[in-house]
Amino acid sequence: MFYAYLLRCRDGTLYGGWTTDLERRLRAHNSGRGAKYTRARLPVELVYWEELPSRQAAMSREWQLKHLTRAEKLALVRRQAPGPDREP
Repeated sequence: MFYAYLLRCRDGTLYGGWTTDLERRLRAHNSGRGAKYTRARLPVELVYWEELPSRQAAMSREWQLKHLTRAEKLALVRRQAPGPDREP
């Protein structure tokens, strides 16, 4: 499985990425082994993700997420309501 995701950083900014394992990637970001951008903004919180069928689809969606406005990203986060069926 492949995922595109958004993280909320300590300073309130949103960071987009892609991975094959959301939990492992979140641990990597929070341990300082993630992206350079997030290292200076720890801790980070997973606030949005999508399952995608291929690596190429996940990479493409990551690019799209990174080019959304902040308001558009926040709208995605609000639409993805947390709940027991939305575990990463």
